[in-house]
Amino acid sequence: MFDKILIANRGEIALRVVRACREMGIRSVAVHSTADSDAMHVRMADEAICIGPPPSDRSYLSIPAIVSACEISGAQAVHPGYGFLSENAKFVQILEDHDIAFIGPTAEHIRIMGDKITAKETMKALGVPCVPGSEGGVDTLEDARRIAAEIGFPVIVKATAGGGGRGMKLALAPEDLSEAFQTARSEAKACFGNDEVYIEKYLQKPRHIEVQVFGDGKGGAVHLGERDCSLQRRHQKVLEEAPGPVISPEMRARIGRICADAVAGINYRGAGTIEFLYEDGEFYFIEMNTRLQVEHPVTEAVFGVDLVREQIRVAEGLPMSFTQEDLEMRGHAIEVRINAEKLPDFTPCPGTITQFHAPGGLGVRIDSALYDGYTIPPYYDSLIGKLIVHGRDRPEAIARLRRALGELIVDGVETTIPLFKDLLEEEAILTGEYDIHWLEKWLAEKYA
Repeated sequence: MFDKILIANRGEIALRVVRACREMGIRSVAVHSTADSDAMHVRMADEAICIGPPPSDRSYLSIPAIVSACEISGAQAVHPGYGFLSENAKFVQILEDHDIAFIGPTAEHIRIMGDKITAKETMKALGVPCVPGSEGGVDTLEDARRIAAEIGFPVIVKATAGGGGRGMKLALAPEDLSEAFQTARSEAKACFGNDEVYIEKYLQKPRHIEVQVFGDGKGGAVHLGERDCSLQRRHQKVLEEAPGPVISPEMRARIGRICADAVAGINYRGAGTIEFLYEDGEFYFIEMNTRLQVEHPVTEAVFGVDLVREQIRVAEGLPMSFTQEDLEMRGHAIEVRINAEKLPDFTPCPGTITQFHAPGGLGVRIDSALYDGYTIPPYYDSLIGKLIVHGRDRPEAIARLRRALGELIVDGVETTIPLFKDLLEEEAILTGEYDIHWLEKWLAEKYA
């Protein structure tokens, strides 16, 4: 059993892991930059170690600093949260070389799923349905034109090492392909140091559906249903819910079983998410995230499980505490991401919180590291909290979300709270009839 875990992250996810450790009787070690010396995860952890100045590459992304913090504190394991080093295979390998456990999958699985082409080939071989597209990287514009003609327009050009919507360009017709191909390669080179791209069929009105999986690293795996993450802006998720409004129990069981069998087939360890585009009753694999997701609380709400606790157990070599038969979905959950951003341009809005009040009541959870007087630093992601609600059904969850948003007070900075209040007045949101393009179209019309 682990006696001490170092949390290589910050903000609400670091605090989330601290809480899980405390419930399990495990001591927690927070690391922080000088900008985060008064952060809540630093205050709540059993120990705290400063690992560098504000820039992420000199603190939270510094592998030597984090390994040194492990050695100083005597931490036996590292929980990476999400973002930062959570999907860095080199980091995992270095930890293993220093006899420090990584609470997550193996370096090999992170490498496989970190490359979009290899991930697609692997999943296809495991029986997971994939979007029609190139078999591998596309090196020339001539090849791009040939492949696009075979699968049909519109197509999307994507960076193999991409993420977060970067290195992705749409070509609606043949005349658009040259610019999309060259721009995607240039952006991929600038963002990821790798200009390799591939081409996929562009679906017209898909939903973004992701399946939560969990493996024991020994050939056993389960799925915990799906989350609908279709409300997006610039490929960034804004609202997530479970179960998906358009997914039937039969569809859920089918795609869930496919995903669980796939990760069992590679002896995957820990939490993972297999993401799909869904259109006309068909699922198309797009990527696998080999970590805990920002939106994991909605799955915890409808299944009544603690995914962080389970991550720690499996990393210790213990069996999963539930089987597929034990997992029963109850009710409906919705999460909205509260960002310190100024509407309508969504520009980051760091500053000092003059007043913070968290909503409460039945079926309401908020994951946030805010407190009165806290100063949001300008160096990191603008996410400052996640509001999660759970109800017996979707209408009740929406009613609780509306109430909770009315109770939530974050003064001193601009936030995206008004966005969600407005969205809950829209018929498409209330009925669940939206796709991945809906939000951007709505924003364009609202702020025209």
